[in-house]
Amino acid sequence: MSTSHVLVVDDEADIRVLIDEILSEEGYQVTVAGNAVEARAARSASKFDLVLLDIWMPDTDGISLLREWSEPGDLSCPVVMMSGHGTVDTAVEATRLGAFDFVEKPLSLAKLLHTVERAIDASKKPAGPGGRGMLPSLLSPVGRSPLIKGLREKVQEYAQSNSPVMFTGEPGTGRSAFARYIHNISARADAPMVTLVSAALTNSNAEERLLGSEEGGNVHSGYFERAKNGTLIIDELTDLCDQAQKLILSVMGQREFVRSRGHQPIKMQARVITTASAVLEAAADKGAVRRDLVSSLNTLTVRVPPLREYAEDVPELLNYYVDKLVDSESLPFRRFSVAAQNRLRNYPWPDNVRELKQLVRRLLMSSSDEEISLQEVEVEISRTAIVDDPLVKQDLLSLPLREAREQFERSYLRQQLALCDGKVGKLAQRVGMERTHLYRKLRSLGVDFRSVGRSDKG
Repeated sequence: MSTSHVLVVDDEADIRVLIDEILSEEGYQVTVAGNAVEARAARSASKFDLVLLDIWMPDTDGISLLREWSEPGDLSCPVVMMSGHGTVDTAVEATRLGAFDFVEKPLSLAKLLHTVERAIDASKKPAGPGGRGMLPSLLSPVGRSPLIKGLREKVQEYAQSNSPVMFTGEPGTGRSAFARYIHNISARADAPMVTLVSAALTNSNAEERLLGSEEGGNVHSGYFERAKNGTLIIDELTDLCDQAQKLILSVMGQREFVRSRGHQPIKMQARVITTASAVLEAAADKGAVRRDLVSSLNTLTVRVPPLREYAEDVPELLNYYVDKLVDSESLPFRRFSVAAQNRLRNYPWPDNVRELKQLVRRLLMSSSDEEISLQEVEVEISRTAIVDDPLVKQDLLSLPLREAREQFERSYLRQQLALCDGKVGKLAQRVGMERTHLYRKLRSLGVDFRSVGRSDKG
């Protein structure tokens, strides 16, 4: 039983009584206050492990009270705000003042208890460098497995460098999230972070988009210039066109560039971080990616593992995305049953963390029950699972080699395409084929990528 002491501040008597009863049944010691005056008196008289603070109160509002308590620089305990009609502005202000989290009214009891547990648990952990220990780290990669701990330590080490970093791995593993994370914990965090989607560049527009342009006194800044002394993230290196590869290699070598139709050289000050698929080596072997470009960008390399390699972190990831989606998309809070969590620990996750997030979103929206059951998970998995292709049920040994190979390839590519949401570019990365060759292969096998059912894009 918990012995933590919780202060509940709310002007609605019914809410105070409800929260008091719930928390008391869970073993917490509870003190209630109906307004700011009573709350101040309670804090002066006792030490609390958590404060549940309503935003809208008749005398002094919760934000003002939070500001008052935070001004000395130490809230002494985590504060969770409660509101039935909060706004983005109030959320930002409360977070700036040190609030740990929000719970919305009408209260979900499961969400309330989960938040209380999480806040008190976080308050017991020592504060990290330059920060309050009670504040949740929304940027830090989630997971307690040795694999993720080691990965997190490596990324934190690399954040102190100015050398180029390359994140490699399968689609959906969170390579871009790691790239943003390394910027946010670096000395460049206050400088711009610009993301270049490689597939958006063509041989005809690459120069102007990367380097910028000048014409008639009008200046257009390119990606390198917009990044200034911050970070330029090049997303999916293998999607870069030939001209873009040539230009980036030149800028990385000379550390300066000239705008299209310009004359004055501009110093390149940004740190470059790239993401690349697991088939990068194969792409380099085929000449789709320049090896000298890869060498200039992979001074520091980080492999982001697929989710199946750290399955022990799946329960924590499930809870993380529940909280994240409840807060960011106002979805109803639901809790995964132990059986459901165990099932998902043993699921192969072919589309990695991205697939997990999509699954959580669908499950939060699928029912009003507070607990997500094993049966619900099985149904959802079956909906997104690859549909059995009758081709794979045939006795391929009874067929001539050529026909058997074609039928296998057809089935294989259809199933892989389903996992890639019908996106041929993503499929090319997944199967290690150059995109033009892949289109030809799909046409020769009669696979229409436009007709393949697509999963939730969330």
